Amino acid sequence: MTPMIDVVFQLILFFLVSTTFAVMPGISLNLPESRTAESTTTSGITITADKNGGLWFNDTEVTIKTLGARLAAYDTGGKKKEEIPITLEADSDVTNGTIVSVFDVIRENGYSAVDLRTKEK
Repeated sequence: MTPMIDVVFQLILFFLVSTTFAVMPGISLNLPESRTAESTTTSGITITADKNGGLWFNDTEVTIKTLGARLAAYDTGGKKKEEIPITLEADSDVTNGTIVSVFDVIRENGYSAVDLRTKEK
């Protein structure tokens, strides 16, 4: 019985150590609520906008002007830009003008698959 417990314990440790976790930037957001929100996995590019005017490309702070350069330089791994998912996280206090500006930069760089992150009501 003891050897079996040792093996099970080793398997548990192996899976705990080998598991990868999604690293999200430590940005405090008050996401807008939605009754029709659906779960998606976070992969590809994450663009975050906070209520103070801060803008992040994955975990790097950028401006609206440098966002285009970051998107253009992003390694797509051989995929078409239209297939790379972009998750847009915006605080509920972010203005519509900021969101439209971000969408313009995204489309100007050839990306089209954009998800808006919300929280369930």
